[in-house]
Amino acid sequence: MHRTRVLRLSATALTAAALLAGCGTSGAHHEATDKPAALSAQSASPYRGTAVDPGFAKPDLVLTDTTGKPYNLREQTAGKTTLVFFGYTNCPDVCPTTMGDISTALAQQPQNVRDNVQVVFVTTDPERDTPKSLGKWLKSFGPNFTGLTGDLAKVKKAALSVGISVEDPKHHHDGTVTSDHGTQVIAFTPNDNKGRVVYTHGTTADDFAHDLPLLAKSAD
Repeated sequence: MHRTRVLRLSATALTAAALLAGCGTSGAHHEATDKPAALSAQSASPYRGTAVDPGFAKPDLVLTDTTGKPYNLREQTAGKTTLVFFGYTNCPDVCPTTMGDISTALAQQPQNVRDNVQVVFVTTDPERDTPKSLGKWLKSFGPNFTGLTGDLAKVKKAALSVGISVEDPKHHHDGTVTSDHGTQVIAFTPNDNKGRVVYTHGTTADDFAHDLPLLAKSAD
């Protein structure tokens, strides 16, 4: 049986919960030295992701979407199950894999669930991820995916508010650029717009497929 856990975090412990994944050619992962507070071994949570108590507030974030228009994350995703991920399109591993798994899971859902779910991909490499290039990259994952780009300081602040670290892109001697960022997907439930479930790197398409109807049902 798949066991679930409840993660209890105070506001001051958010940075301790962050995991950094180097999405460069090395694929190295970096883990924060501090540990999250009060992690219970098991709970009655129905989710395969890790339930968070108390929930995260949805970031107060306004950036530019792939059509070039301002996008207010709180306002334009209100009342919908919202999955938020911070990454970049030139990432060779974690980012496309995670988006692909969510896309696969969405394709397995009935129309009423798909209509309720919005996936928001916030780029950590806004210099290269323009609205046009971001839109082209996300198009292959389906209509539920929205891309946001803009001021990196705003992105870093928004990510940190939900326990995710984002670092400035690194320019290497060989001309490559990497962006270290947390690999978590935060799921915000539609009834209260709170981040209630966290999905870490390694979550499968089957896990997302199992949880999406439950997240959507929380609107009832």
